[in-house]
Amino acid sequence: MILPAIGLIAGIVIALFTPLRFPTEYSQYIAIGILAALDCVFGGIRAGLQNTFDKNVFISGFLVNTALAATLTVVGDKLGVDLVLGATVAFSIRIFTNVGIIRRYILDKWFKNACK
Repeated sequence: MILPAIGLIAGIVIALFTPLRFPTEYSQYIAIGILAALDCVFGGIRAGLQNTFDKNVFISGFLVNTALAATLTVVGDKLGVDLVLGATVAFSIRIFTNVGIIRRYILDKWFKNACK
């Protein structure tokens, strides 16, 4: 669980203190990459809380999801179809599902400790 959280915090710190700016033409690609990364981070945190975290699955999932999302974005641009919207919906559903499971896990653990 600690690896995804460290990666998220490191990424935020690097983004805030790096003067690197991207052209607006790449905004769709960056946005879908961020969603893919957040999906992996929250999935990794969920797996860590459930004691099923596997570093290899996390890293391969991160790379494959990000590559697939970027590929869908490129193909959609070439075809004139907004495939970014489909990827955005899919990643958003997965993120909200993982956050909901993490929230329930933390609340269950908190209430069990509070009742003792």
